[in-house]
Amino acid sequence: MFNDFKPEEGRPVYIQLKEYLKRLITNGHLPEHTKLPSTREMSELAGVSRNTVLASYGELEQEGLVYPVKGKGHFVGKVTTEKSPEASLDWEKKLNDDVRIACDMDLMKHGVRWEKGMIAFNSIAPDEKLFDVENVKRAFLNRMAIEGQVVLNYGYAKGYKPLIDLLFHYMEVKGVDLTGKDILMTNGFTEGLDIVLSALCKKSGRIICENPTHQSALKLFRLHGYVVHGIPMEEDGVSIEQLKEALSQSDYDLAYFIPSYHNPTGIVTSSEKRMAVMNLFSHYDIPIIEDGFNEELRYSGSHFSPLLAIAGQGNNVVYISSFSKILFPGLRVGWILADRYLIEQLESVKRARTIHTSTLDQALLYQYMHDGYFEKYLKKAKAVYKRKYECAWAACQKYIPYKRLTGDGGLHLFVELEDGVDARTLLRQCYAKGVVFSPGDVFYTNGGGKNTFRLGFSRLSEAEIRLGIQRIGDTLKNMLEART
Repeated sequence: MFNDFKPEEGRPVYIQLKEYLKRLITNGHLPEHTKLPSTREMSELAGVSRNTVLASYGELEQEGLVYPVKGKGHFVGKVTTEKSPEASLDWEKKLNDDVRIACDMDLMKHGVRWEKGMIAFNSIAPDEKLFDVENVKRAFLNRMAIEGQVVLNYGYAKGYKPLIDLLFHYMEVKGVDLTGKDILMTNGFTEGLDIVLSALCKKSGRIICENPTHQSALKLFRLHGYVVHGIPMEEDGVSIEQLKEALSQSDYDLAYFIPSYHNPTGIVTSSEKRMAVMNLFSHYDIPIIEDGFNEELRYSGSHFSPLLAIAGQGNNVVYISSFSKILFPGLRVGWILADRYLIEQLESVKRARTIHTSTLDQALLYQYMHDGYFEKYLKKAKAVYKRKYECAWAACQKYIPYKRLTGDGGLHLFVELEDGVDARTLLRQCYAKGVVFSPGDVFYTNGGGKNTFRLGFSRLSEAEIRLGIQRIGDTLKNMLEART
Protein backbone atom coordinates (compact mmCIF):
# COMPACT_ATOMS: atom_id res chain seq x y z
CA MET A 1 0.00 0.00 0.00
CA PHE A 2 0.96 3.64 -0.60
CA ASN A 3 3.48 2.83 -3.35
CA ASP A 4 0.77 3.21 -6.04
CA PHE A 5 0.61 6.97 -5.47
CA LYS A 6 1.31 8.66 -8.83
CA PRO A 7 1.21 12.48 -8.71
CA GLU A 8 0.26 14.42 -11.83
CA GLU A 9 2.14 17.46 -13.04
CA GLY A 10 0.82 20.94 -12.52
CA ARG A 11 -0.83 20.47 -9.09
CA PRO A 12 0.73 20.80 -5.63
CA VAL A 13 1.93 17.30 -4.66
CA TYR A 14 1.01 17.71 -0.99
CA ILE A 15 -2.65 18.26 -1.98
CA GLN A 16 -2.60 15.19 -4.22
CA LEU A 17 -1.12 13.06 -1.42
CA LYS A 18 -3.72 14.38 1.02
CA GLU A 19 -6.52 13.48 -1.42
CA TYR A 20 -4.99 10.04 -2.01
CA LEU A 21 -4.92 9.27 1.71
CA LYS A 22 -8.35 10.81 2.28
CA ARG A 23 -9.81 8.51 -0.36
CA LEU A 24 -8.29 5.47 1.36
CA ILE A 25 -9.76 6.58 4.68
CA THR A 26 -13.28 7.49 3.49
CA ASN A 27 -13.53 4.28 1.44
CA GLY A 28 -12.74 2.21 4.50
CA HIS A 29 -9.35 0.92 3.35
CA LEU A 30 -7.72 2.54 6.38
CA PRO A 31 -9.92 1.75 9.41
CA GLU A 32 -10.18 3.93 12.51
CA HIS A 33 -7.05 4.03 14.71
CA THR A 34 -4.84 2.63 11.93
CA LYS A 35 -1.33 4.01 12.31
CA LEU A 36 -0.04 5.83 9.27
CA PRO A 37 3.58 5.37 8.22
CA SER A 38 6.02 7.85 9.72
CA THR A 39 6.76 10.90 7.60
CA ARG A 40 10.11 9.36 6.63
CA GLU A 41 8.50 6.02 5.67
CA MET A 42 5.69 7.66 3.72
CA SER A 43 8.23 9.83 1.92
CA GLU A 44 9.99 6.69 0.68
CA LEU A 45 6.82 4.74 -0.12
CA ALA A 46 5.15 7.59 -2.05
CA GLY A 47 8.33 8.88 -3.66
CA VAL A 48 7.89 12.43 -2.36
CA SER A 49 9.75 14.73 0.00
CA ARG A 50 9.29 14.53 3.75
CA ASN A 51 8.05 18.12 3.80
CA THR A 52 5.31 17.10 1.35
CA VAL A 53 4.21 14.33 3.72
CA LEU A 54 4.27 16.72 6.70
CA ALA A 55 2.06 19.18 4.82
CA SER A 56 -0.36 16.40 3.78
CA TYR A 57 -0.64 15.01 7.31
CA GLY A 58 -1.22 18.53 8.61
CA GLU A 59 -4.10 19.03 6.14
CA LEU A 60 -5.66 15.70 7.09
CA GLU A 61 -5.36 16.60 10.76
CA GLN A 62 -7.16 19.92 10.16
CA GLU A 63 -10.00 18.05 8.46
CA GLY A 64 -10.32 15.68 11.43
CA LEU A 65 -9.38 12.63 9.39
CA VAL A 66 -6.22 11.82 11.38
CA TYR A 67 -4.99 12.62 14.87
CA PRO A 68 -1.44 12.81 16.25
CA VAL A 69 -0.19 10.90 19.28
CA LYS A 70 2.92 12.44 20.78
CA GLY A 71 5.93 10.22 20.24
CA LYS A 72 3.95 7.65 18.25
CA GLY A 73 2.87 9.33 15.01
CA HIS A 74 -0.42 9.86 13.18
CA PHE A 75 -3.50 7.64 13.39
CA VAL A 76 -6.75 7.47 11.40
CA GLY A 77 -9.63 9.25 13.12
CA LYS A 78 -13.27 8.24 13.37
CA VAL A 79 -14.87 8.34 9.93
CA THR A 80 -18.27 6.86 9.14
CA THR A 81 -17.78 4.36 6.30
CA GLU A 82 -20.88 2.19 6.74
CA LYS A 83 -23.13 1.86 3.71
CA SER A 84 -26.93 1.78 3.72
CA PRO A 85 -28.83 -1.04 1.99
CA GLU A 86 -28.49 -0.51 -1.75
CA ALA A 87 -31.51 0.99 -3.51
CA SER A 88 -32.17 0.61 -7.22
CA LEU A 89 -34.61 3.11 -8.70
CA ASP A 90 -36.08 2.96 -12.17
CA TRP A 91 -35.26 6.55 -13.13
CA GLU A 92 -37.08 6.27 -16.44
CA LYS A 93 -40.34 6.12 -14.50
CA LYS A 94 -39.34 9.08 -12.33
CA LEU A 95 -38.74 11.54 -15.19
CA ASN A 96 -41.38 13.85 -16.68
CA ASP A 97 -42.29 14.60 -20.29
CA ASP A 98 -40.06 17.70 -20.36
CA VAL A 99 -37.01 15.47 -20.11
CA ARG A 100 -38.23 13.35 -23.01
CA ILE A 101 -38.75 16.43 -25.16
CA ALA A 102 -35.29 17.79 -24.27
CA CYS A 103 -33.66 14.45 -25.06
CA ASP A 104 -35.56 14.02 -28.32
CA MET A 105 -34.43 17.46 -29.49
CA ASP A 106 -30.85 17.18 -28.19
CA LEU A 107 -28.65 17.48 -31.28
CA MET A 108 -25.55 16.64 -29.26
CA LYS A 109 -27.06 13.22 -28.58
CA HIS A 110 -28.90 12.54 -31.81
CA GLY A 111 -27.07 14.62 -34.40
CA VAL A 112 -24.15 13.42 -36.50
CA ARG A 113 -21.03 13.68 -34.40
CA TRP A 114 -17.86 15.34 -35.61
CA GLU A 115 -14.72 13.23 -35.56
CA LYS A 116 -11.13 14.39 -35.72
CA GLY A 117 -10.01 15.10 -39.27
CA MET A 118 -13.50 15.79 -40.59
CA ILE A 119 -14.58 19.00 -42.33
CA ALA A 120 -17.39 20.11 -40.02
CA PHE A 121 -19.99 22.60 -41.24
CA ASN A 122 -22.33 21.86 -38.32
CA SER A 123 -21.05 24.64 -36.03
CA ILE A 124 -21.70 28.37 -36.13
CA ALA A 125 -19.51 29.09 -33.11
CA PRO A 126 -16.80 31.74 -33.54
CA ASP A 127 -13.34 30.73 -34.72
CA GLU A 128 -11.21 30.35 -31.59
CA LYS A 129 -8.08 31.15 -33.61
CA LEU A 130 -9.38 34.73 -33.75
CA PHE A 131 -9.80 35.06 -29.98
CA ASP A 132 -8.09 38.16 -28.64
CA VAL A 133 -6.48 36.35 -25.70
CA GLU A 134 -3.83 38.94 -24.83
CA ASN A 135 -6.29 41.82 -24.57
CA VAL A 136 -8.71 39.62 -22.62
CA LYS A 137 -5.88 39.06 -20.13
CA ARG A 138 -5.25 42.81 -19.96
CA ALA A 139 -8.93 43.54 -19.40
CA PHE A 140 -9.12 40.89 -16.69
CA LEU A 141 -6.06 42.21 -14.84
CA ASN A 142 -7.30 45.80 -15.16
CA ARG A 143 -10.68 44.95 -13.66
CA MET A 144 -9.22 42.80 -10.92
CA ALA A 145 -6.87 45.61 -9.96
CA ILE A 146 -9.78 48.04 -9.75
CA GLU A 147 -12.32 45.92 -7.83
CA GLY A 148 -11.15 42.33 -7.55
CA GLN A 149 -12.81 41.82 -4.17
CA VAL A 150 -16.14 42.99 -5.59
CA VAL A 151 -16.24 40.87 -8.74
CA LEU A 152 -15.27 37.71 -6.87
CA ASN A 153 -18.19 38.08 -4.46
CA TYR A 154 -21.93 37.60 -4.96
CA GLY A 155 -23.44 40.01 -7.44
CA TYR A 156 -26.89 41.39 -8.15
CA ALA A 157 -29.64 39.47 -9.93
CA LYS A 158 -30.21 42.38 -12.29
CA GLY A 159 -26.56 42.43 -13.29
CA TYR A 160 -23.29 44.33 -13.08
CA LYS A 161 -24.18 48.01 -13.29
CA PRO A 162 -21.17 49.23 -15.30
CA LEU A 163 -21.96 46.65 -18.00
CA ILE A 164 -25.66 47.49 -17.94
CA ASP A 165 -24.85 51.18 -18.45
CA LEU A 166 -22.46 50.30 -21.29
CA LEU A 167 -25.12 48.15 -22.98
CA PHE A 168 -27.66 50.96 -22.63
CA HIS A 169 -25.27 53.14 -24.64
CA TYR A 170 -24.54 50.29 -27.07
CA MET A 171 -28.26 49.83 -27.82
CA GLU A 172 -28.95 53.56 -27.93
CA VAL A 173 -26.34 53.85 -30.69
CA LYS A 174 -28.42 51.28 -32.61
CA GLY A 175 -31.34 53.69 -32.48
CA VAL A 176 -33.24 52.21 -29.54
CA ASP A 177 -35.35 54.63 -27.49
CA LEU A 178 -34.56 53.68 -23.90
CA THR A 179 -37.51 55.55 -22.39
CA GLY A 180 -39.29 53.27 -19.93
CA LYS A 181 -36.91 50.36 -20.61
CA ASP A 182 -34.39 48.45 -18.54
CA ILE A 183 -31.88 45.60 -18.81
CA LEU A 184 -31.53 42.25 -17.07
CA MET A 185 -28.25 40.34 -17.45
CA THR A 186 -28.49 36.59 -18.15
CA ASN A 187 -26.33 33.52 -18.74
CA GLY A 188 -26.43 33.90 -22.50
CA PHE A 189 -29.39 34.14 -24.87
CA THR A 190 -30.93 30.78 -23.97
CA GLU A 191 -31.42 31.59 -20.30
CA GLY A 192 -32.89 34.95 -21.25
CA LEU A 193 -35.48 33.30 -23.49
CA ASP A 194 -36.22 30.66 -20.86
CA ILE A 195 -36.85 33.32 -18.20
CA VAL A 196 -39.20 35.28 -20.45
CA LEU A 197 -41.15 32.16 -21.45
CA SER A 198 -41.52 31.12 -17.82
CA ALA A 199 -42.91 34.53 -16.87
CA LEU A 200 -45.55 35.08 -19.57
CA CYS A 201 -49.16 33.96 -19.26
CA LYS A 202 -50.09 30.97 -21.40
CA LYS A 203 -53.62 31.57 -22.64
CA SER A 204 -53.79 30.19 -26.17
CA GLY A 205 -50.61 28.17 -25.70
CA ARG A 206 -49.48 29.17 -29.20
CA ILE A 207 -46.35 30.91 -30.48
CA ILE A 208 -45.94 32.40 -33.95
CA CYS A 209 -42.49 32.65 -35.55
CA GLU A 210 -40.55 32.30 -38.78
CA ASN A 211 -40.26 28.86 -40.38
CA PRO A 212 -37.57 27.55 -40.17
CA THR A 213 -36.22 29.02 -36.94
CA HIS A 214 -33.57 28.71 -34.22
CA GLN A 215 -33.49 25.09 -33.00
CA SER A 216 -32.67 26.02 -29.39
CA ALA A 217 -35.67 28.36 -29.33
CA LEU A 218 -37.90 25.61 -30.73
CA LYS A 219 -36.67 23.31 -27.99
CA LEU A 220 -37.56 25.82 -25.27
CA PHE A 221 -40.97 26.57 -26.79
CA ARG A 222 -41.86 22.90 -26.66
CA LEU A 223 -40.38 22.41 -23.21
CA HIS A 224 -42.71 25.19 -22.03
CA GLY A 225 -45.65 23.41 -23.64
CA TYR A 226 -46.29 25.78 -26.54
CA VAL A 227 -47.67 24.86 -29.93
CA VAL A 228 -45.45 26.55 -32.52
CA HIS A 229 -46.89 27.98 -35.74
CA GLY A 230 -44.26 28.85 -38.33
CA ILE A 231 -44.60 31.38 -41.16
CA PRO A 232 -42.52 30.68 -44.30
CA MET A 233 -39.45 32.77 -45.06
CA GLU A 234 -39.16 34.67 -48.32
CA GLU A 235 -36.00 36.17 -49.84
CA ASP A 236 -36.35 39.35 -47.75
CA GLY A 237 -37.82 37.90 -44.57
CA VAL A 238 -41.01 36.40 -43.20
CA SER A 239 -44.06 36.30 -45.49
CA ILE A 240 -46.18 39.26 -44.41
CA GLU A 241 -49.29 37.99 -46.19
CA GLN A 242 -49.17 34.62 -44.45
CA LEU A 243 -48.39 36.35 -41.16
CA LYS A 244 -51.51 38.51 -41.55
CA GLU A 245 -53.62 35.47 -42.35
CA ALA A 246 -52.35 33.50 -39.35
CA LEU A 247 -52.95 36.37 -36.94
CA SER A 248 -56.47 36.86 -38.23
CA GLN A 249 -57.36 33.18 -37.77
CA SER A 250 -55.87 32.27 -34.38
CA ASP A 251 -54.82 33.75 -31.05
CA TYR A 252 -51.15 33.72 -30.03
CA ASP A 253 -49.44 34.36 -26.71
CA LEU A 254 -46.27 35.73 -28.28
CA ALA A 255 -44.19 36.06 -31.44
CA TYR A 256 -40.52 35.27 -31.97
CA PHE A 257 -38.43 36.80 -34.77
CA ILE A 258 -34.76 36.78 -35.81
CA PRO A 259 -34.65 39.74 -38.22
CA SER A 260 -30.87 39.84 -38.78
CA TYR A 261 -28.81 36.94 -40.22
CA HIS A 262 -31.66 34.64 -39.40
CA ASN A 263 -30.80 31.23 -38.01
CA PRO A 264 -30.78 29.02 -40.04
CA THR A 265 -31.48 30.80 -43.37
CA GLY A 266 -29.05 33.71 -42.91
CA ILE A 267 -31.67 36.06 -44.36
CA VAL A 268 -31.76 39.69 -43.24
CA THR A 269 -35.33 40.96 -43.06
CA SER A 270 -35.73 44.08 -45.19
CA SER A 271 -36.52 47.43 -43.60
CA GLU A 272 -39.91 47.41 -45.35
CA LYS A 273 -40.84 44.07 -43.81
CA ARG A 274 -39.55 45.10 -40.39
CA MET A 275 -41.87 48.08 -40.51
CA ALA A 276 -44.72 45.88 -41.77
CA VAL A 277 -44.22 43.46 -38.88
CA MET A 278 -44.28 46.27 -36.33
CA ASN A 279 -47.34 47.92 -37.91
CA LEU A 280 -49.15 44.59 -37.98
CA PHE A 281 -48.41 43.71 -34.37
CA SER A 282 -49.44 47.16 -33.18
CA HIS A 283 -53.02 45.95 -33.79
CA TYR A 284 -52.60 42.85 -31.62
CA ASP A 285 -51.94 42.51 -27.92
CA ILE A 286 -49.06 40.11 -28.52
CA PRO A 287 -45.50 40.56 -27.23
CA ILE A 288 -42.67 40.19 -29.75
CA ILE A 289 -39.46 38.49 -28.67
CA GLU A 290 -36.64 39.77 -30.88
CA ASP A 291 -33.52 37.62 -31.12
CA GLY A 292 -30.61 40.03 -31.68
CA PHE A 293 -28.61 37.28 -33.40
CA ASN A 294 -25.33 38.27 -35.09
CA GLU A 295 -26.46 41.83 -35.86
CA GLU A 296 -22.85 42.98 -35.96
CA LEU A 297 -21.75 40.59 -38.73
CA ARG A 298 -22.84 42.76 -41.65
CA TYR A 299 -20.40 42.52 -44.55
CA SER A 300 -22.19 44.76 -47.08
CA GLY A 301 -25.39 46.70 -47.61
CA SER A 302 -27.24 49.15 -45.40
CA HIS A 303 -27.70 49.11 -41.65
CA PHE A 304 -31.08 47.77 -40.50
CA SER A 305 -32.58 48.92 -37.24
CA PRO A 306 -33.70 46.28 -34.73
CA LEU A 307 -37.44 45.85 -34.25
CA LEU A 308 -36.93 47.36 -30.80
CA ALA A 309 -35.65 50.56 -32.41
CA ILE A 310 -38.63 50.70 -34.78
CA ALA A 311 -40.95 50.32 -31.76
CA GLY A 312 -39.80 53.73 -30.46
CA GLN A 313 -41.23 54.29 -26.97
CA GLY A 314 -43.56 51.33 -27.44
CA ASN A 315 -43.07 48.44 -25.04
CA ASN A 316 -44.27 45.41 -27.00
CA VAL A 317 -40.76 44.20 -28.03
CA VAL A 318 -38.58 42.10 -25.72
CA TYR A 319 -35.04 42.15 -27.09
CA ILE A 320 -32.73 39.27 -26.09
CA SER A 321 -29.12 39.00 -27.19
CA SER A 322 -25.54 38.06 -26.35
CA PHE A 323 -22.07 38.26 -27.91
CA SER A 324 -21.62 34.47 -27.96
CA LYS A 325 -21.42 34.13 -31.73
CA ILE A 326 -19.24 37.16 -32.40
CA LEU A 327 -17.03 37.32 -29.32
CA PHE A 328 -16.29 34.62 -26.74
CA PRO A 329 -19.00 32.04 -25.99
CA GLY A 330 -17.04 30.99 -22.90
CA LEU A 331 -18.27 34.23 -21.33
CA ARG A 332 -21.87 33.22 -20.62
CA VAL A 333 -23.26 36.73 -20.70
CA GLY A 334 -26.47 37.82 -22.39
CA TRP A 335 -29.12 40.43 -21.72
CA ILE A 336 -32.82 41.22 -21.98
CA LEU A 337 -33.79 44.78 -22.89
CA ALA A 338 -37.48 45.41 -22.40
CA ASP A 339 -40.18 47.36 -20.58
CA ARG A 340 -38.99 48.48 -17.14
CA TYR A 341 -41.87 46.86 -15.26
CA LEU A 342 -41.30 43.55 -17.05
CA ILE A 343 -37.58 43.61 -16.24
CA GLU A 344 -38.38 44.29 -12.59
CA GLN A 345 -40.49 41.12 -12.48
CA LEU A 346 -38.00 39.04 -14.48
CA GLU A 347 -35.29 40.09 -12.03
CA SER A 348 -37.12 38.19 -9.29
CA VAL A 349 -37.41 35.13 -11.52
CA LYS A 350 -33.69 35.32 -12.26
CA ARG A 351 -32.86 35.64 -8.55
CA ALA A 352 -35.02 32.62 -7.71
CA ARG A 353 -33.37 30.49 -10.36
CA THR A 354 -29.67 31.27 -10.60
CA ILE A 355 -29.16 34.17 -8.13
CA HIS A 356 -27.10 36.15 -10.66
CA THR A 357 -24.96 35.88 -13.76
CA SER A 358 -21.24 35.55 -13.04
CA THR A 359 -20.06 38.98 -11.92
CA LEU A 360 -16.54 38.07 -12.98
CA ASP A 361 -17.69 37.32 -16.55
CA GLN A 362 -19.73 40.51 -16.69
CA ALA A 363 -16.89 42.63 -15.33
CA LEU A 364 -14.43 41.15 -17.82
CA LEU A 365 -16.79 41.81 -20.73
CA TYR A 366 -17.34 45.37 -19.50
CA GLN A 367 -13.63 46.12 -19.23
CA TYR A 368 -12.90 44.55 -22.63
CA MET A 369 -15.55 46.71 -24.29
CA HIS A 370 -14.75 49.81 -22.23
CA ASP A 371 -11.08 49.68 -23.23
CA GLY A 372 -11.99 49.64 -26.94
CA TYR A 373 -10.83 46.09 -27.61
CA PHE A 374 -14.26 44.94 -28.79
CA GLU A 375 -14.37 47.32 -31.74
CA LYS A 376 -10.86 46.32 -32.84
CA TYR A 377 -11.65 42.62 -32.49
CA LEU A 378 -14.93 42.98 -34.38
CA LYS A 379 -13.22 44.77 -37.26
CA LYS A 380 -10.67 41.96 -37.56
CA ALA A 381 -13.26 39.20 -37.17
CA LYS A 382 -15.57 40.71 -39.78
CA ALA A 383 -12.73 40.84 -42.31
CA VAL A 384 -11.93 37.15 -41.75
CA TYR A 385 -15.56 36.00 -41.71
CA LYS A 386 -16.36 38.04 -44.83
CA ARG A 387 -13.67 36.15 -46.77
CA LYS A 388 -15.01 32.84 -45.49
CA TYR A 389 -18.57 33.88 -46.36
CA GLU A 390 -17.59 34.85 -49.89
CA CYS A 391 -15.59 31.64 -50.25
CA ALA A 392 -18.52 29.48 -49.10
CA TRP A 393 -20.99 31.32 -51.34
CA ALA A 394 -18.78 30.96 -54.41
CA ALA A 395 -18.12 27.28 -53.68
CA CYS A 396 -21.84 26.54 -53.33
CA GLN A 397 -22.54 28.25 -56.64
CA LYS A 398 -19.78 26.28 -58.30
CA TYR A 399 -20.29 22.80 -56.85
CA ILE A 400 -23.81 22.35 -55.41
CA PRO A 401 -26.87 21.98 -57.68
CA TYR A 402 -29.21 23.78 -55.29
CA LYS A 403 -32.75 25.06 -55.68
CA ARG A 404 -32.17 28.05 -53.40
CA LEU A 405 -29.18 29.43 -51.52
CA THR A 406 -29.64 32.03 -48.77
CA GLY A 407 -27.37 33.92 -46.40
CA ASP A 408 -26.81 37.67 -46.36
CA GLY A 409 -23.88 37.58 -43.91
CA GLY A 410 -23.22 36.09 -40.52
CA LEU A 411 -21.56 32.70 -40.06
CA HIS A 412 -23.63 30.31 -42.16
CA LEU A 413 -25.46 29.64 -45.41
CA PHE A 414 -28.70 27.70 -45.95
CA VAL A 415 -29.11 25.37 -48.88
CA GLU A 416 -32.44 24.19 -50.27
CA LEU A 417 -32.25 21.25 -52.68
CA GLU A 418 -34.75 20.09 -55.26
CA ASP A 419 -37.97 18.63 -53.87
CA GLY A 420 -37.63 14.96 -53.01
CA VAL A 421 -33.91 15.09 -52.23
CA ASP A 422 -33.29 13.92 -48.65
CA ALA A 423 -30.59 16.00 -46.95
CA ARG A 424 -30.11 13.34 -44.26
CA THR A 425 -29.33 10.72 -46.91
CA LEU A 426 -26.84 13.19 -48.37
CA LEU A 427 -25.39 13.73 -44.89
CA ARG A 428 -24.85 10.01 -44.33
CA GLN A 429 -22.99 9.69 -47.62
CA CYS A 430 -20.93 12.84 -46.94
CA TYR A 431 -20.07 11.55 -43.48
CA ALA A 432 -18.35 8.59 -45.10
CA LYS A 433 -16.27 11.12 -47.05
CA GLY A 434 -15.29 13.12 -43.97
CA VAL A 435 -17.78 15.99 -44.23
CA VAL A 436 -20.66 16.85 -41.90
CA PHE A 437 -23.30 19.60 -41.84
CA SER A 438 -26.59 20.37 -40.07
CA PRO A 439 -29.70 18.84 -41.65
CA GLY A 440 -32.34 21.53 -42.06
CA ASP A 441 -35.36 19.64 -40.77
CA VAL A 442 -34.33 20.25 -37.14
CA PHE A 443 -35.07 23.95 -37.65
CA TYR A 444 -38.59 23.56 -39.03
CA THR A 445 -41.71 24.00 -36.94
CA ASN A 446 -43.83 21.58 -38.95
CA GLY A 447 -41.56 18.67 -39.84
CA GLY A 448 -40.61 20.20 -43.19
CA GLY A 449 -37.21 21.09 -44.60
CA LYS A 450 -36.12 17.53 -45.36
CA ASN A 451 -34.44 18.84 -48.53
CA THR A 452 -32.47 21.57 -46.73
CA PHE A 453 -29.26 21.90 -44.73
CA ARG A 454 -27.20 24.57 -42.98
CA LEU A 455 -23.51 25.18 -43.68
CA GLY A 456 -21.62 26.83 -40.82
CA PHE A 457 -18.23 28.04 -42.09
CA SER A 458 -16.90 30.11 -39.18
CA ARG A 459 -14.41 27.57 -37.78
CA LEU A 460 -13.06 26.30 -41.11
CA SER A 461 -10.23 27.57 -43.29
CA GLU A 462 -11.03 28.72 -46.81
CA ALA A 463 -9.32 25.61 -48.20
CA GLU A 464 -11.50 23.38 -45.99
CA ILE A 465 -14.61 25.30 -47.04
CA ARG A 466 -13.89 24.78 -50.74
CA LEU A 467 -12.93 21.11 -50.34
CA GLY A 468 -15.86 20.31 -48.08
CA ILE A 469 -18.45 21.97 -50.31
CA GLN A 470 -16.92 20.27 -53.38
CA ARG A 471 -17.33 16.88 -51.67
CA ILE A 472 -20.93 17.70 -50.78
CA GLY A 473 -21.60 18.77 -54.36
CA ASP A 474 -19.98 15.68 -55.88
CA THR A 475 -21.91 13.41 -53.53
CA LEU A 476 -25.16 15.19 -54.32
CA LYS A 477 -24.58 14.91 -58.07
CA ASN A 478 -23.99 11.18 -57.70
CA MET A 479 -27.24 10.87 -55.75
CA LEU A 480 -29.15 12.75 -58.42
CA GLU A 481 -27.67 10.66 -61.22
CA ALA A 482 -28.61 7.46 -59.37
CA ARG A 483 -32.24 8.63 -59.28
CA THR A 484 -32.50 8.98 -63.06
